Amino acid sequence: MAMAIAVRTRLFARLREQAGTDAETVEVRPGSTVDEVYDALQKAHAGLEANRESVRVAVNQEFADWDAIVSDGDEVAFIPPVSGGTHAVGVLFELTTDPLDPRRLEAAVAHKGAGAICTFTGIVRDSSRGRSVTHLEYEAYGEMATAEMRKIAAEIGERWPEARVAMAHRTGR
Repeated sequence: MAMAIAVRTRLFARLREQAGTDAETVEVRPGSTVDEVYDALQKAHAGLEANRESVRVAVNQEFADWDAIVSDGDEVAFIPPVSGGTHAVGVLFELTTDPLDPRRLEAAVAHKGAGAICTFTGIVRDSSRGRSVTHLEYEAYGEMATAEMRKIAAEIGERWPEARVAMAHRTGR
C-alpha cells in the first residue's frame, strides 16, 4: 500500500473466536472508514463474519458509526452482542483510572425502547468501623473483572433481552 495509515483493531466475543485473535493492527488508506477497516480484517481472516448488522463499533473507546473516518493510530473495536441477540446487551465494559462519568454510561445504553435507565454510583463514606475514611484505593484483576462483567451482562440479556448494560469500574485512588 503506497500511502497507508495503521489502525489498531480489537475484536470481542464471537468475532475474536472467528479471527483467532483479539487485537491486530491493519493498514488502510488515509480517509478510510470503520467499514473499510473491517473489510481489511476480513481479507486477513476469511472466517470473520460478513454480517455487520448487530455489531457495534467504537473508535478510540467512543461509540461510532460504520461510516466514521479513521486516522493513523486510532483504535477501532468491534463488539457483537454478548448473548448473540440483536440488541447490544454488553455495550460497554471498562476498567479505568479516570473519574467515572455516569452520563456517558447512560448514553451508551439509551435507546427509544428504554423505559428507564438505572445508575449505581458508589461514594466514599466518612467512616467505617469507627475509623475515619478519607479515600479508597481500588485495585482489580482486569481480565477477570471484565470477564465477570460480561457474565453479568449475559445473564441480564437472557432474562431481559431488550436490556442494555454498561459497566465501568474505577481503579486507583
